[in-house]
Amino acid sequence: MKFNKVGQVSLLSATALILASAFTACNPVTIDYLFVAGNKQSPGQIQTFEVDRVSGALSAVNSTVSSGGVTPVSEAVSTDFKYLYVANQGDNTLVQFSIGGAGQLSSVKTVTESAEGATPVSISMNTQGTLLYVVNKFQPGCTTAISGAATCNGGALAVFPVGTDGSLGGSIANGSLNYWPVGINPTSVNSLANGESVYVSTYTPASGLGFIYGFTASTAGALATASGSPFSSGVKPVSITSDPTSRFVYAVDFAQNELIAYSILDGGALHPLINGPFKTGNQPSAVTIDPRGKFIYVANELDNTVSAYDIDLATGTPSAAVNTTGSTTNTTGTEPVAVLVDNSYGRYVYTANFLDNSITGFLLNSSTGTITATQSGPYPTVGQPAAIASVPRGNHSIQVNQP
Repeated sequence: MKFNKVGQVSLLSATALILASAFTACNPVTIDYLFVAGNKQSPGQIQTFEVDRVSGALSAVNSTVSSGGVTPVSEAVSTDFKYLYVANQGDNTLVQFSIGGAGQLSSVKTVTESAEGATPVSISMNTQGTLLYVVNKFQPGCTTAISGAATCNGGALAVFPVGTDGSLGGSIANGSLNYWPVGINPTSVNSLANGESVYVSTYTPASGLGFIYGFTASTAGALATASGSPFSSGVKPVSITSDPTSRFVYAVDFAQNELIAYSILDGGALHPLINGPFKTGNQPSAVTIDPRGKFIYVANELDNTVSAYDIDLATGTPSAAVNTTGSTTNTTGTEPVAVLVDNSYGRYVYTANFLDNSITGFLLNSSTGTITATQSGPYPTVGQPAAIASVPRGNHSIQVNQP
């Protein structure tokens, strides 16, 4: 069968359209949805952005929605990426949102903490998607924390089971309590990827000492204090993270401008790396690790920068990643307070900049860990962005490096 020229052109055009459609379906322009929680208004606001696959540029989509409470400070996503959880500090609420196919958010359920503590500061979902950890600044019935007092002598770590529909169940009991006590001024919580341990950073201004409280975790969510806990952690650790192989923990010390690294021993005990701590910018406020476990990124609040580090996969030792200009830092908006690497390709780094109501984006060099600013940034956001989270659009596998 022969085609005339018109038929040949039509066939070629049709083939091109089919191929283009197939390419678009497998390689969507939007690779992630980014959720930014701002706490300037009451109730707080959550804004959704699309992440462009090629450039990493952000575009606002959908309507801004209420955070479901006052002063949102922390976000977490379910491991199936169907739900977003938001902790509202001002009214002690945890709000579950469903995530639509186009990144739209719909409020599903609100849990108000009472017996679990007050004033949530950080939340973390375990990798298995079965437990949500919530660290509260105060224990139940307290509005202040007094070191050494019989009551109100610290923060509270609560554990909520997560159902198959993403809903939060009643908090898991610790004997007669609905929480596990931690030190005063807790700042961050992190669950290991293997689900076996969870850590909380705290600091005591009176003594000028920081600590990390460690717990081993059962699959049902019951916790037991790790041997040697709490572990020394500088002066004021404000953010904590761990690598995807569950071998290393990292904390940033806001007061001493340091990144503190630990190896994880049997039973969840932490041992400082002998060649640390490691220098950061001024007043590091947040830390994250890329999904492959190769690089660390630290947001420096006073400098308005991000510091990048390459991780020695054998020892966990971080070393500053130097870009082509010889710099080890990268400029953000004013007062970055949160940082993440996108969940889809692990290709882009974003910071939430609290004082100038913006997000700054960077392209991640997967060979060196260095980052360069994305197009058209920084991107305007809702007022006082304090937390960011992302989910991939579709399924994209990221290879995790093993030692």
